[in-house]
Amino acid sequence: MSKFVSYYRADRSIAWGRLDGDTVYDATATAPSLAEAVAAGALDSLAHHTDHPEALGDVRLAPVIPNPGKIICIGVNYRSHQDEIGKAGPAAPVVFARYADSQMGHGESALKPASSAQFDYEGEVALVISRPAHKVSKEEAYDHVAGYAVYNDFSVRDWQRAASQWLPGKTWPGTGGFGPCLVTPDEVGDVTELELTTRVNGEVRQHGKVADLINDIPSIIEYVTAFTPLSPGDVIVTGTPGGVGLFMEPPAFIVDGDVVEVEVSKLGTLRNTVRELS
Repeated sequence: MSKFVSYYRADRSIAWGRLDGDTVYDATATAPSLAEAVAAGALDSLAHHTDHPEALGDVRLAPVIPNPGKIICIGVNYRSHQDEIGKAGPAAPVVFARYADSQMGHGESALKPASSAQFDYEGEVALVISRPAHKVSKEEAYDHVAGYAVYNDFSVRDWQRAASQWLPGKTWPGTGGFGPCLVTPDEVGDVTELELTTRVNGEVRQHGKVADLINDIPSIIEYVTAFTPLSPGDVIVTGTPGGVGLFMEPPAFIVDGDVVEVEVSKLGTLRNTVRELS
């Protein structure tokens, strides 16, 4: 199989295609969106698709799945992040949601609200659901994964920490970085070996392996699908390692002009520059 991207046309409509090196091969004629191609099981047939080539540098990337029905995020899911928080681990996975219209693609701006003094980054690995998933067992979990991508769960900490519910700090517009591409499981191999590194202006802030997850991917899928059915194209964001700005000494939040990169082995690098909203 291969790597796939969603991207904007000049009229702001969204196309999608297979990514091979620095070339995108438009596959929108196959299905209206990447999510619909996933639902139709069409990605296998596009492993060697070479129609309608465009240079990657000439397109503006959209979020990998621009409009998923559900974005489920898992909090406090690396021991290094749990340790820096300084609290005992939760009895069950910490789950919150993000709205689809909060997302942006690789190269797009991360939008810092002018009212916030605590804008933060969270580099993560996301997975995309491949087929209807309800009450899926851990043993069957990987059969429901269409692929993986890099995510940055930018967080407005002062809003997140104002109450016990995190949603107000987790779904502002322009805070869900998702890209650059979807990488299919055969390309990834053993997902637990993926390594994640987050850099701010070139300085390494976070580093971890998917193997370090407290709740591994099969456990997450089993837990989430026990309480909500998931559909093809839905997204699960699996958690962030230690090293977020909030818990540095002193805290090191990101500001206008900062460049945040999340690099995951085999998945690529997601880059977003912070822009403060006026």
